[in-house]
Amino acid sequence: MTSQNCSIALFRRGFIALVLACFTGFSWAATTGAPEFKGKIAERYEDSVEWYPQTVPTPPEGAPNVLIILLDDVGFAQLGSFGGLSATPNIDQLAAGGLRFNNFHTAALCSPSRASLMAGRFPHSIGLGSHALTAMGFPGYNAIVPPSAKSVAKILKNNGYVNYALGKWDHTPLYEVSQAGPFDRWPSDEGFDHFYGFMAADADQYRTLMFQDHAPIEPWKDKKDYHNSTDLADKAIEYITGHVSVAPDRPFMVLFAPGAMHSPHQAPPEYIEKYRGKFDMGWDRAREMILARQKELGIIPADAKLTERINAIPAWDSLQAEEKKLYARQMEVFAAMLAHVDDEIGRLVATLDRVGALDNTLILVTSDNGASGEGGLAGTFNETYAINGLQTPLEANMRHFENWGGPSTYPHYHAGWAMAGNTPFRYFKQAVHRGGQQDPLIVHWPKGIEEKGGVRNQYHHIADIGPTLLEILGLEVPDEIDGIKQKPMDGVSMLYAFNDANASNAKKVQYYEMFGNLGIWADGWKAVTLHANRLPWDVNVVQPFDQDEWELYHVAEDFSAADNVADKHPEKLEELKQLFDQQARKYHVYPLYDDLMQRIAKQHERLFKDQLTFTYFFPGAVRIAEKVSPPIKGRSHHITTALDISGDERGVIVACGGFTGGYTMFVKDGRVYYDYNYLDGVHYIIESPPLAKGKNDVKFTFTHRGNFAGTGELFVNGKSVGTVDMPKTHISAFSLSESFDVGRDNGTQVSNLYQGEYAYSGDLDKVVFDLRGFPEAEDAARNSAEAATVEAN
Repeated sequence: MTSQNCSIALFRRGFIALVLACFTGFSWAATTGAPEFKGKIAERYEDSVEWYPQTVPTPPEGAPNVLIILLDDVGFAQLGSFGGLSATPNIDQLAAGGLRFNNFHTAALCSPSRASLMAGRFPHSIGLGSHALTAMGFPGYNAIVPPSAKSVAKILKNNGYVNYALGKWDHTPLYEVSQAGPFDRWPSDEGFDHFYGFMAADADQYRTLMFQDHAPIEPWKDKKDYHNSTDLADKAIEYITGHVSVAPDRPFMVLFAPGAMHSPHQAPPEYIEKYRGKFDMGWDRAREMILARQKELGIIPADAKLTERINAIPAWDSLQAEEKKLYARQMEVFAAMLAHVDDEIGRLVATLDRVGALDNTLILVTSDNGASGEGGLAGTFNETYAINGLQTPLEANMRHFENWGGPSTYPHYHAGWAMAGNTPFRYFKQAVHRGGQQDPLIVHWPKGIEEKGGVRNQYHHIADIGPTLLEILGLEVPDEIDGIKQKPMDGVSMLYAFNDANASNAKKVQYYEMFGNLGIWADGWKAVTLHANRLPWDVNVVQPFDQDEWELYHVAEDFSAADNVADKHPEKLEELKQLFDQQARKYHVYPLYDDLMQRIAKQHERLFKDQLTFTYFFPGAVRIAEKVSPPIKGRSHHITTALDISGDERGVIVACGGFTGGYTMFVKDGRVYYDYNYLDGVHYIIESPPLAKGKNDVKFTFTHRGNFAGTGELFVNGKSVGTVDMPKTHISAFSLSESFDVGRDNGTQVSNLYQGEYAYSGDLDKVVFDLRGFPEAEDAARNSAEAATVEAN
């Protein structure tokens, strides 16, 4: 059949269907899936009635806009309106015009809290019982939010909202963060029409590896004084003003989730200068000052006690002068960064006011967990120390004192300041004691909340935000979304408390589990464990769970959880332990497994299976997450490529990591280099002689001899051209935010020998990683890996 005859046949087929629809009531929808036509079709236009299918759902009448401001690692006591010593006037203004919930709780870690916020379900019931990086192959921990638990954003979108997500989104497994997806667990499939942010645990605030929708971008390039908090606010303002200009009748939801205040603590120098000398009093005195402010503000009961400083944190007065100087600077930079993001939030709120949307915008401000003690007992100028289980030496930190918080550092503060940030509670992020998961919550909604500046003490959890939004809109979780049956939300709405300060708790029970730390709250009592007495810097401490000591607090009367009454009320403790077991079975908390290093190792085994060779083609192999790049740490390996040299080629062949640590192979001045960046300026470098014109086969070989040490050797055309001893290499990660790239070095630079991305200028086909052919070295690696990890801690 000719193309012309085919077209005629198709036209006739369509014409016949049209006639049937006109004269027999035959529905297009029955054969095409299109909406049933509800107008009228006659032979003459004058006798017909036009009708268009509805393409945009009608939102509920009076539906408010929603702005969720989700801060990172901000403790209960770090905002000014919750007693904090940092200036947060813009957030505090929202508190003054709305409500502060002082009994609000999270999952004690970022990924689980963020997933729970969006899903309205508890973390383990959606597979996010821990961080996506420490997933296990069980329903409570697989890091795969099931399609039966679609987010509140998806429900709002299906009811007429336009949704925008900005900033941190780190509960998508990193093996899905690539141009190939799958995108099922990206913001786009969770109901967000636009995404502008980063998909990692943290981000360099000056050189952020971002995504816009599904596309990797680096908006900081060629911009002076770039800071990610400002960039996110700029984009949010662009989204909001654009939205109200073109769709003023449609409500919007904005999830604004800046990297602040997760490490790295980085702030513009003028903000840092404002806090110089402001924390010389130290963390012990700071806790006392915060407690007094909290009572004055009415955010905690007048009889609330200050919990004792834990033994691991030294008394401020016991420190040497140089230590005090360093640790005070660490807190100055943290405060500066918090003040800076507060100003950016102020710009967002001012924009809502300018466009006339503030009165009917529900604004929620909270955090994903308590203040972080992951900086350890010294703080660090480079977070990579901490994620490799190392404490940073004082002398190493002091070398970076003057530049602390600037682009040459990736810092975190001493855990003593996290303790102060969680006043009056005990412990930090990761613990399910109140210091790890009791967080500030501010709710501002002029049209819906009568009281201004009120405090609410009803007990709630981050999973309760989704149900609250649905009740405000008069919506329920639909039976199905995209053809998949939906499970009910686990959370309960907080709306009842908005205009009734004395309302009884709607929530009756709340369980907690994080890395083996267990907790259960019911009717004003809380039972809790600190598994193996493990603190955030004790990553390799394990012990049987039946050796853990359960503590008991009557938090309805002891707000701070200062007095352990387990010995006085053994029957209540036993009752709560049994209740925990019931909740754990219901929400997929079991099995408990505390060996985090093994959990991460098993993830590697699952991802790579028996794969020993990896081939990456230029130019598309870029912005690959480090965690899913070739697993070379502590393993012998080859890196090979072929170069066709004409005389002026330059640039990166392959790079992984950034200025905090990593490796790179590149061509400069006619020579090929291998540079491994360890810690604090330690670089293992091999430089070849000048390359001959024409084809050059280049190979780097690392021969592992145990304890993550080995020898590097560079070959050109089969001939060894240099070796380097590599006595220490990374155990865990080069960075939480940098990437693996072929043909360029995205983000910050691994090597000091080039600047910028240093894209390869010649013809580059591929780079091959080969982990085969080293049986003796591999045996040594396996036998010594555990010893090396213990030694590192």
